[in-house]
Amino acid sequence: MKLSMLIVAVFLMASCAKNKKTTEGQKEVVKEIVDTANVLPDLELEIYDFNGFETFLNKKDNKIHVINFWATWCAPCVKELPYFEQLNAEYKSKNVEVVLVSLDFPHLYDKKLKPFIKERELASKVIVLEDADMNTWIPKVDENWSGSIPATIIYKNDKKQFYEQSFTFEELENEINNF
Repeated sequence: MKLSMLIVAVFLMASCAKNKKTTEGQKEVVKEIVDTANVLPDLELEIYDFNGFETFLNKKDNKIHVINFWATWCAPCVKELPYFEQLNAEYKSKNVEVVLVSLDFPHLYDKKLKPFIKERELASKVIVLEDADMNTWIPKVDENWSGSIPATIIYKNDKKQFYEQSFTFEELENEINNF
């Protein structure tokens, strides 16, 4: 959408330059469109199949990794996202890394996921897991996972805990303290 606005702005500028009759109102509209396009560039999503994503589950770097599986269509997931954002903000400097793994449907990336990320100004790393063979990769994440979301893994090196539940900030903080 931003690209189309930028094209319209360029067209307006070009046609105004030819006619030499640019009004102040036209200049302001063009400036606003160009400024908006520059401030909100299109969001690029990091999209992985399970093989590419699997590296996020096995880092041995002495950090506490919090990996949350969610989707924009999942009400409990959306409800708990602010708590993961708060955890990211308060614990980033304490060697904690939060990764939000979207399981949104590919046809909704542009219409739903990207606007959701922008509107909520998510600061945590957001990646997309796009692998239709869920029956293969879900048990690789955790053998007891039913596939329901929200789901979260917290791990540090070889210590790992899987949760198929929603969290409050206090609950997340308590779990982090166990690591």
